[in-house]
Amino acid sequence: MTTDVDLAAAARLIAEPARAAMLDALLSGQALAAGELARAGGVRASTASGHLSQLVEGGLVAVTHSGRHRYFRLASPDVAHALEALGAISPPRPIRSLRQSRTDEAMTLARTCYDHLAGVVAVSLVDAFVADELLAAGGDGFTLTPTGAEVLADAGVDVVGAKTSRRAFARSCLDFTERRPHLAGALGAALCAQTLADGWFVRRAPGHRALRITDEGRRQLAKRWNITV
Repeated sequence: MTTDVDLAAAARLIAEPARAAMLDALLSGQALAAGELARAGGVRASTASGHLSQLVEGGLVAVTHSGRHRYFRLASPDVAHALEALGAISPPRPIRSLRQSRTDEAMTLARTCYDHLAGVVAVSLVDAFVADELLAAGGDGFTLTPTGAEVLADAGVDVVGAKTSRRAFARSCLDFTERRPHLAGALGAALCAQTLADGWFVRRAPGHRALRITDEGRRQLAKRWNITV
């Protein structure tokens, strides 16, 4: 296997503003239609189609067909991981409206990073898990302790399923707003799925990454891990 990779090829795909906006929308972890991605990119449907073709051909986005409709998603968790890491070294966009300011505040507090939690709450959860010795930090990821496996399983997290997944188990992902790691990998995805299923978080809008923390979520975060939001 060659170690000589064409970084510029991926960089060119991401660098175009409309494509970057589409990729950001897909970091919600949802599969989106071309029309939704056109709106996210601020371009016409015909223009979006060309951009999406380039992203699919470049291996950053995958497409599935459902009848006459096509739905797009990020090609893999590795693409999401790379995009979040790029966010950590990218300058912030200037705030030009009250709506954008509120969106940025919501994104900072809680959002999805593909299929796992990100933002202040996600980083706080990792801090709590490490402090309670549920996770041990090391290398480029985390180790789940026996106590951690028991506690998370009791909370409904599918720890067994995460362990048998073919992807990395408990990966560290650098949070682009907090500049500190949150939990990714199969375990991070299982944790995110369970908190959404339990109603701790709800999506603010389809195709958007920002999450709203419910009253139940606030109670559970405070009760279980002393996290006050």
